[in-house]
Amino acid sequence: MIELDHLTKKFGTFYAVRDLSLRVPPGEIFGFLGPNGAGKTTTIRMMAGLMKPSSGLILLDGKDVARQPEQAKAILGYIPDRPYLYEKLTGGEFLEFIAGLHRLDPKDGWKRRSEELLEFFDLLSWRHELIESYSHGMRQRLIISAALLHRPKVLVIDEPMVGLDPRGVNLVKSLLRDRVGSGVSIFLSTHTLAMAEEVCQRIGIIHEGQLISLGTMEELREQARSRDERLEPIFLKLTEADRTADLKNPPTG
Repeated sequence: MIELDHLTKKFGTFYAVRDLSLRVPPGEIFGFLGPNGAGKTTTIRMMAGLMKPSSGLILLDGKDVARQPEQAKAILGYIPDRPYLYEKLTGGEFLEFIAGLHRLDPKDGWKRRSEELLEFFDLLSWRHELIESYSHGMRQRLIISAALLHRPKVLVIDEPMVGLDPRGVNLVKSLLRDRVGSGVSIFLSTHTLAMAEEVCQRIGIIHEGQLISLGTMEELREQARSRDERLEPIFLKLTEADRTADLKNPPTG
């Protein structure tokens, strides 16, 4: 379960995220969409414990990210849009390093788990090669493997498809569906609207730091007063309507 309650982040007088509240139950892929600069990455960084909220609450499987950071991170799998990897490690060594961070016991089978993940992402034959020799897509698949190594209950993902070829994209989609089937809560931010439409049960749209729409595809269609079957025109109508409302009601003071 992911719970965000009145989450707010200010930089001076600027609100990057304002009063954001939502829930993602176990077994759901939740799509988090918005234009550039809408507040998506700021929200995700707060959820991952990389940025402190100005106010509000973040609970991951009941663990308060601010007050119980170790417990929250222990059940979180975080896949950033621009992952940092230690290039002088091999792929296998990097997963061993991640296992150490999570204090995984070899008796729990993390080594076998790492090999299964590397094999799934077509990286097993590269496990003894330095990461500096990996392509961008291979690095992305490795960081996804690392995020899944400790079997997290919550997955927070920022642009997972960057640099992936069509096979890599299909592997990620397959993996997300498998994790949801295991009861994992998945929070997915992406600019790839077709993917969000395909894999997400519900979608939230953030614009200028505020959640402007939330629901299933049918509910978003009703909110946009649209008959469009595809998400892209619905998304454009909702964000454009919100921008138009702002122009008609400019801030005062």
